[in-house]
Amino acid sequence: MIANKPLIDESENNPALSNVIEKNIRTMIGLRVKTAQERKLQDRIADGITDFAGNLKFVYIHVIWFGAWILLNTGKLSIKVFDPFPYGLLTMIVSLEAIFLSTFVMISQNRMSDDAERRANLHLHIGLLTEHETTRILQMLDAIQDKMGIENDSDSELADLEMETKPEDVLAEIERLQKHTAQKRNKF
Repeated sequence: MIANKPLIDESENNPALSNVIEKNIRTMIGLRVKTAQERKLQDRIADGITDFAGNLKFVYIHVIWFGAWILLNTGKLSIKVFDPFPYGLLTMIVSLEAIFLSTFVMISQNRMSDDAERRANLHLHIGLLTEHETTRILQMLDAIQDKMGIENDSDSELADLEMETKPEDVLAEIERLQKHTAQKRNKF
């Protein structure tokens, strides 16, 4: 929100979606807009250049530019040749352009990587919170079931589901299995 004004107009709701989904979509978009507005000037410039360089207008401009440059320097026109074949000046200009463009692309990629890491952290947090809540609900349902004297045939499965999941244990098991699989592949 900027100056206590919502970033997105809430007057147009989609009747096919629940209010919770509408609110979550608006919050997500609002956070993206806020993040974009908080970018530094240098990041905005880098993103703008990267956006322009990544579109077909950029290609068309270069095709026209290179074609005109070569045509002007063939000597077939009544214009004095300023960069004869093999077009050393053009090569130097294009090389400098490539250096700067690659730098701008890397700056934009670094920013997008930071954004992706923040989203991944949010997903992880929500996943862990959901896992904790689900485990707690299962424990409560099991306690209610015991209190009411209802028997359950799958007690071992329920006990497994009621165990708290620790992210570090899950990551350790994934790494262990990946190493095991890699070792098997290397044997063949």
